[in-house]
Amino acid sequence: MSIDNKDADPVSATGQPGALGTSLKPRHITMISIAGVIGAGLFVGSATAINLAGPAVLLSYLFAGILVVLVMRMLGEMATANPDTGSFSTYATRALGHWAGFSVGWLYWWFWVLVIPVEATAGALIMSSWIGGDQWIWALAITLILTVTNLLSVGNYGEFEFWFALIKVVAIIGFIALGVLAILGLLPGSDVSGVSHLWSDGGFMPFGFGAVIAAMLTTMFSFMGTEIVTIAAAESPDPKKGITRAVNSVIWRIMIFYLGSIFIVVALVPAAELDAETGSYQFVLGQMNIPHADRIMDVVILTAVASCLNSALYTASRMLFSLSERGDAPAAVRKVSSRGVPYVAVLASTALGFVAVAGNYALPEKLFGYLLATTGAVALFVYLAIAASQLVLRRTLDREGRRPPVRMWLYPWLTYLAIGFIVVVLVMMVIMPEQRTAIGFSAVLAAVTVVAGVLRQRRVTAAESARV
Repeated sequence: MSIDNKDADPVSATGQPGALGTSLKPRHITMISIAGVIGAGLFVGSATAINLAGPAVLLSYLFAGILVVLVMRMLGEMATANPDTGSFSTYATRALGHWAGFSVGWLYWWFWVLVIPVEATAGALIMSSWIGGDQWIWALAITLILTVTNLLSVGNYGEFEFWFALIKVVAIIGFIALGVLAILGLLPGSDVSGVSHLWSDGGFMPFGFGAVIAAMLTTMFSFMGTEIVTIAAAESPDPKKGITRAVNSVIWRIMIFYLGSIFIVVALVPAAELDAETGSYQFVLGQMNIPHADRIMDVVILTAVASCLNSALYTASRMLFSLSERGDAPAAVRKVSSRGVPYVAVLASTALGFVAVAGNYALPEKLFGYLLATTGAVALFVYLAIAASQLVLRRTLDREGRRPPVRMWLYPWLTYLAIGFIVVVLVMMVIMPEQRTAIGFSAVLAAVTVVAGVLRQRRVTAAESARV
C-alpha cells in the first residue's frame, strides 16, 4: 500500500480526480455508527455522573439521549437528502450562511484535534502500567500507528473501527448479561443481587433534581461522536442507506448501551461507593467476583480509547478537507492520494495532535486544562447549528417536493423543542460554578471563530461582486 504524494490531484478510488474514496463497506458504516455512541467515558466517566445524581442518573442519560436522538434525526434528514463529508458544516453554510459553516467546521475540527492527546494519554497510562516505559513514548506510538492506518486508505479506518466497535459491543452485552444474572441471583459467587440500591440509599433521587441536571451536563458530552457516521457515510458506495440505518437505530443503541448498562450499575451497588478512577463497570464486575475484572476492563477501555483516537484522526481530517473544498482552509489540504485519502488533511490534523500530546506532558497541567476547556460546549454549539440548519433546509426540501428517507418527526415543533433544550443547557452551564470555565472558554473560542467566519464571508461576497 503506497501513498501518492504528487502535487497533482490523483484519481481516487471513486475514479474522479481529487475525490475521496468510497471503500467503506456497509458493515463498516454499521459499526462506526455503533462505535460513535460507545466511548471510554461510558466505562470510566459514568462513575462521576452516578456520584453526582445517584440512581437518578438514569434520568440524566435519558434526557441527554433524547436530545441526541432528535439531533441525529435532524442531521439524518439533511444527510440523506445531500450526503457530504462536511456534514453539518456544509449544511450550516447552505442554510445560515458562509460564516456559520466556517465557524462550526473549525470548532468541530478543534474539538477532535484535542481529543487526540486526551485519548493517547489515556491509552499510554494503560500500556505503561502493563509493560512499563515512559508514558509519552506510548502516547506517541499509539497515535503514530493509527495515523499510518488512516493514511493508507479509508477502508483501513473502517476495518479498525469495525473490530474496535465489535469488542466494545461484546463487552457491554456481556456486562449486561452478567448483571441480569446477578440481579436475579443466578450468578455463582456474586456478592450482589437484586435492585434495592435503586431506592435504598437515600432514595432514587437523593440529591434532588438539580443534581440530575448537573449529571446530565457530564453525560451529554459522552454522546459526542454519534454524528460521525454522517461524515463517514459519504465515503461509502450507498451513503443514504448507511445513514438511514444508523439514524433509525440510534434509539435502541442508546437504550441498550447507555440506559441498560447504567441500570445494571445503579441497581447492584451503592452510588456513593463508586470511584471515578476505578470506573463503574470495573467496580461492579469486582463485586460480582469476576476473575481478572481489572485486566478485562483495561482491555475494553484501551479498545475504546483506540477507537476514539482512530475516529478523532479520521473526523478531524475529513472536516478539514471539507473546509478546504469550500475555500475555508489552505488549498493544499485538498490533496488526495491515489487511494482517495486526504493525506495532507490527515497529516495536518495529526501534527497538531502530536503537538498537543507533547503539550500534555510539557505544559503545566492547569494550562492544558484551559485548552481542553475550550471544547467544553462545542457539542452543544454543533447541535444548535444542526437544529437551526434543519429548520431552514426542510423548507427548501418541502418547496422542491423532495422526501428524503429520513424525516424529522413533528416538524417544526420538535426542532424548536430541541433548540430550546440546548439553550437551557447552555444557560445552566453559565449558572453552575463547576461548568463556568468550560462555557466561558468555549464561548470565547466560538466568538473568535464566528468573527473570522463573518470576515471570510465578507471577502467571499466582495470577490463575487467584483467578478460580476
